[in-house]
Amino acid sequence: MRFKAREGDFIETSEGLMFDVKGLIHPPNRIIAFLRYFPDEKGERKRNSERYSKVYSLSKRYALLKNRFPQYLVYNPVFDVTLCEVPVDAVKKHYKPTQKLQELRSSSSPDKLENLALQLTKVMKENANIPWNTIGISGSIMARLHKPSSDIDVIVYGSKNCRKVYTTMENLLGEKQGPFKPYTREGLKALFDFRSKDTVVGFEDFVRSESRKVLQGKFMGTDYFIRFVKDWSEIDEKYGDVQYVNVGYARIKATVADDSESIFTPCVYKIDDVHVFEGNSFPVTEIASFRGRFCEQARNGEVVIAQGKVEHVIDNKRNREHFRLLLGNKPSDYFVTVPKP
Repeated sequence: MRFKAREGDFIETSEGLMFDVKGLIHPPNRIIAFLRYFPDEKGERKRNSERYSKVYSLSKRYALLKNRFPQYLVYNPVFDVTLCEVPVDAVKKHYKPTQKLQELRSSSSPDKLENLALQLTKVMKENANIPWNTIGISGSIMARLHKPSSDIDVIVYGSKNCRKVYTTMENLLGEKQGPFKPYTREGLKALFDFRSKDTVVGFEDFVRSESRKVLQGKFMGTDYFIRFVKDWSEIDEKYGDVQYVNVGYARIKATVADDSESIFTPCVYKIDDVHVFEGNSFPVTEIASFRGRFCEQARNGEVVIAQGKVEHVIDNKRNREHFRLLLGNKPSDYFVTVPKP
């Protein structure tokens, strides 16, 4: 049976390295995943008797692998970029968010953060009326490497379930006395300080998009982030069906024409009225990202400015092609809405 891993899963290697899986499309016998935790005697996270450190920025993840574990950096001809890829036979353990939530629900002694994660998912599940097996807990809780200050990473699977949860979260965040609260300006400043290490953007631009997002906020005082992932049955693209060719880097201004896929990871925004400020003038028709921070970034009809890698997307299966702007590989990648006059 083929090894199936998807966005939100973790894989642990024989060296004890823990990677978080990106996307749902992977090469044969390899998993595209980025280093998240590594064994470190000076690490501030502890599991059993072993200490770990967490790597945050993408650049540091690549640098650490290049210096110590270069076998996991591979040029991928389909995505036309060097990626972190883990061979299936190097995987010692596969962590799945749905299994983690199942464990927590049957646990007799969850700690404070695990208990909060249980309460959050229970409120969300009951209000959205979705099955338990479509929800999971990812991140440091799943890896058993969380601290009291860690946030709660929730995964919801399947488009129908995700859209139900999205509407539910809009309602729950609107309740004045409810357990869910949107970020205050102070909370957004803390989030900005954390994110700006890896994505350079101005604070006011950041606030304009982040302040209205419903997939993030506070649950009973603890940070949460909800990630929406398509179900396996909704993905008809197989590795190699589509070729992604790097054709440069650009900064564009455009109008969002379709934001219906903006809540998922990976997220996609269809755009029109495109003007290229810098870079080659390819006819870009969409903005895409595999990073959750670019979800819910803009809405239909809004004018945006974005900077990222331009890819020529060649769909061999359907015999069609287009150009897209891909965000998230560099700190200089950004995506902001233009303030209305």
